[in-house]
Amino acid sequence: MKQIVVTGAGRIGATIAEMLAASGDYAVTVADRSAKQLAALPSHPRIAGVEVDLADTHALTAVLSGRFAVLNAAPYHLTVPIAEAAAAGGVHYLDLTEDVRSTRRVKEIAAAATTAFIPQCGLAPGFITIAANSLAKRFDVLHDVKMRVGALPQFPANALNYNLTWSPEGVINEYCEPCEAIVDGELKEVAPLEGLEEFSLDGVRYEAFNTSGGLGSICQALEGRVRNLNYRTVRYPGHAAIMKILLNDLRLAERRDLLKDVFEHALPATMQDVVVIFVTITGLRNGRLLQESYANTVHADPAGLEARSAIQKTTAAGICTVLDLLATGRLPARGLVQQEDIALEDFLANRFGRTYAPVEAAARAA
Repeated sequence: MKQIVVTGAGRIGATIAEMLAASGDYAVTVADRSAKQLAALPSHPRIAGVEVDLADTHALTAVLSGRFAVLNAAPYHLTVPIAEAAAAGGVHYLDLTEDVRSTRRVKEIAAAATTAFIPQCGLAPGFITIAANSLAKRFDVLHDVKMRVGALPQFPANALNYNLTWSPEGVINEYCEPCEAIVDGELKEVAPLEGLEEFSLDGVRYEAFNTSGGLGSICQALEGRVRNLNYRTVRYPGHAAIMKILLNDLRLAERRDLLKDVFEHALPATMQDVVVIFVTITGLRNGRLLQESYANTVHADPAGLEARSAIQKTTAAGICTVLDLLATGRLPARGLVQQEDIALEDFLANRFGRTYAPVEAAARAA
């Protein structure tokens, strides 16, 4: 049984711990500075909690001693000290961060590491990158790669058509930071909240717009091979216009702590959510212009010790799948491992990865 540390005792961290413990192959220690959150962890003989300041690299290194891996589910501003502790402790490192700057530093740490460093193992970046890259390999010439992901309330009831399903800090960060894209063959930075488009999936109307961090490293992997590549976050129509007013006209992009406070007090969280995943690849195969897509919607369900939201299921399943592939020797055990190194077939065949492959989704993706 492999000993795992999960950093961050929030909803995602707790779900990761529960999934791994329930598998019977992992014993999990959840590390967090909040005694209150640790006390709320699922009761399971293979789940324990330890109170530690995750920004204290020395203290966290001691917790990691002798463990197989650390799975980082903490807020993005703690990514670097946790990665540094993993390197110092000689354990494998996996994270969920969407933050571009933090990921650059993780890659630098990985260059000298004696263990595997696998950043961005969640939904987006994470699974969306695996799906897009695997589909792209089926083409001789790539024209367009479009990646769309959203975590949405099933029953929106406010002008934003949104509830908190994810970290408000993470949402605000991705709405404010520059976004990578490939435009007419050139790697560029594009503005967040721009590139607005609308589309329908399973009879539901959505909008999508540029946000930061969802691409992972696929721009670099496909640069020089694709004409256009972009990632956009999916919301219900009207959301982007209001966010532009808040962030740009009212200049709350300069006062993110205030906007976070407003969100937490005005937007209720919900467990009744849906994750929308839509990847479309266009290009040439054997001289023919073709399009292939992966489209899926994942709903919340009451499985496990407690009800799990769709974003909990998909995010936790992503990092648990990558851990499983690493633990069984399907991924390199040293240095930087990127999501492009993971085959979609291996991911969907995994016990945790099946979250992304219900029968109807598998048929549409074939």
